[in-house]
Amino acid sequence: MEKKKLTAKDFITVGIFTAIILVVEFACGILGYIHPYIVASYVVMIPLAGSIPMMLFYSKVEKFGMITIMSILIAIMMFLLGMGYLGAPLVVLAGVIADLIAKSGGYKSFKKIVISHGIFCLWVCANYIPVVVTAKSYRQGLLDEGYSAEYCDNLFRAVNSKTLAVLLIVCFVFGCIGAFVGKAVVKKHFEKAGIV
Repeated sequence: MEKKKLTAKDFITVGIFTAIILVVEFACGILGYIHPYIVASYVVMIPLAGSIPMMLFYSKVEKFGMITIMSILIAIMMFLLGMGYLGAPLVVLAGVIADLIAKSGGYKSFKKIVISHGIFCLWVCANYIPVVVTAKSYRQGLLDEGYSAEYCDNLFRAVNSKTLAVLLIVCFVFGCIGAFVGKAVVKKHFEKAGIV
């Protein structure tokens, strides 16, 4: 039982990899200033760009709670960075489910890790929740910040209540693809961790 408790080392590992994932999101997020359709493409960019550090993280996860804590930290940071609280439930729920799926494979089944990573990546879609739920005020906020009406029109054309389901599916698919990409890069770490 003692082995299953999270240690200070586990918390440090979670903190380090959460920071890396947030840097990846920030780097991709900056590109969203170029064109709003790039914002919609976060569901492809972030799962793929973040797959290498995430697979390295998965190779170090052996206890339930590490993936969940990462999702909670991401939700907190998104709130502090101005994304609001509307997307937080999706971020945390994705983290808990991803943790449970990885745990069901003893954190050693790559098949389970693929699905777990696909689910975990759904946190990316939390960026879209405020756009959909508070569309009117969100648009006004963008205009107040100096974005053009054309930018806003294109953003709401790409991200709305009708496209959200598609974005979620695409995000899951690329999260799964990203797991294979990440594994190929950190293969030695997977072998050392005994993940098959």
